[in-house]
Amino acid sequence: MLAANYLLTEEQLLCCICLDVFTDPVTLPCGHNFCKSCITQHLNFNYHRQCPMCKERVDKKYRLGVNTFISEMAVQFRQSVRKKGSSSSSSEQHDAKPLSYDVPIRPKRTALMSCLLSVFGLTCLTVFFVTSLKLHQTVSSLKTHQLFGSVEQAADGTCNEHHKPLELYCRNEHMPICRSCADSSHRFHYIVSLEEENEVKRTELRKTAAQLQQMIQERQLKIQEVIHSIKLSSEAADRETAGGVQVFTTLIQALDRARAELNGMIEKKRKATEKKARGFIRELEQEISGLRRRHAELDQLSHSEDHLHFLRSFSTLKAAPPAKDWTEISICPAVYGGLMRTAMVRAVNQLTETVKNEIQRLQDAELESVQQNVVDVTLDPDSAHPALVLSDDGKQVHCGDGWKKLPENSQRFEPALHVLGKQSFSCGRFHYDVQVKGKTGWTLGVAKQSVSRKGEMTLSPESGYWTICLRNRGGYFALASYPVPLSVNHHPEKVRVFVDYEEGLVSFYDVDAAALLYSFSGCSFTEKLFPFFSPGASDGGRNSAPLVISPVSQHRLN
Repeated sequence: MLAANYLLTEEQLLCCICLDVFTDPVTLPCGHNFCKSCITQHLNFNYHRQCPMCKERVDKKYRLGVNTFISEMAVQFRQSVRKKGSSSSSSEQHDAKPLSYDVPIRPKRTALMSCLLSVFGLTCLTVFFVTSLKLHQTVSSLKTHQLFGSVEQAADGTCNEHHKPLELYCRNEHMPICRSCADSSHRFHYIVSLEEENEVKRTELRKTAAQLQQMIQERQLKIQEVIHSIKLSSEAADRETAGGVQVFTTLIQALDRARAELNGMIEKKRKATEKKARGFIRELEQEISGLRRRHAELDQLSHSEDHLHFLRSFSTLKAAPPAKDWTEISICPAVYGGLMRTAMVRAVNQLTETVKNEIQRLQDAELESVQQNVVDVTLDPDSAHPALVLSDDGKQVHCGDGWKKLPENSQRFEPALHVLGKQSFSCGRFHYDVQVKGKTGWTLGVAKQSVSRKGEMTLSPESGYWTICLRNRGGYFALASYPVPLSVNHHPEKVRVFVDYEEGLVSFYDVDAAALLYSFSGCSFTEKLFPFFSPGASDGGRNSAPLVISPVSQHRLN
């Protein structure tokens, strides 16, 4: 056949991937033709294995066979080009009009776009040719690459190839094009007007702007929430400081009163001793004065020369003077040790009473505060051991007579007879009440999200469990690193589990007695906490009573 008789356009012999004349052309089931190497590379990189033109899926079993008819036409076209190539440089304008094989093929496009992608800390800056561009536009894993630097998009709004206005937009290659481009290299692509694409992009832009605005508002609300939390925390700190000052002021005042009372008692005893001593001294001084007068009279009589007067006075002065016997009278130094002990005992008793009253007041305030943090807890059937029977409302659990056939679930406890609550908590305070009446064994508390749920496990804080339990129908224990026996006066019928996440506190109360059973303090919580329940084995029917989560309306301490 003569070359002049082939009235095919050059575009009909071009591969839409490499934009060059076909090399080993193959035909897909949809009827579109491509170079064998181009389509093979495209299908290998395209997860959905779609035709670049019509997006029809290509089965992996489809065998890519060379289309001999198109291959012969391409060969003849290349041969004609080689013969006439030296004299046909002026025939570059070929806007999809009928061509003979005397027309040379268009020079292969050089670097079209660049791709900038940062993957695993490495920067990929590569200059791509048209084939790579097609891959970047069709392979899903490459669509996220950022393409830039197109030499076909002139800054002045005209096509660099056809020098015509860029009035259209190709959605296949995501680029503005002119009408000649639409009739040639983009003939089979999805083409829309620039106005239509502009409106679509503006709509997307408005959606993105709305999303950003919503994100801004959400973060502003979060800031207000944090500020409000800081305010509440500051107010709570002020209240606790004032309460602490009041408690210690009361204790100090009690000690001051005891000290003042002791000083008063010592001073009173000292003054009484001094008063008694001064009375003895006055009495002794009075007797001394009388004795001195008697002594002076005797001395004067002894020197008298009047015998009659001497004899008459002798019988009177010779009589014994009226003097008190002071040999058995004494003032012992005051001893204040007993007084000190008495005062100290009284002070300690008063202080103990004051401390007891303050502790009771603080406990009442704490219980009232605890009362305000009740949460509604329901059981999670996905975590329940197959032998556990849960009520329809998720508020009761007991051990059944056999195992239910349940699907495999990594969240399910096996072989331990445990179940978690659906609700999780990662901040603040919360509590819930559980009725344990009529049971001979149970375990209650909280567990962190990442606890092991398969095989043997140890219930301890080191393993992520903070629990207490009843064992052997009478022994209560806190399951710390080593079981801690609890002093319980009577069997609790309802147990309260209270958690203060920030303070690292897990406490257990006897609800009816309003008494603290045990507290885990100084805990460090770093993940979500879930309510934890274990009703224990049925124990031959003796432990068949269920654990019952109390409704929120019934959470009251006497």
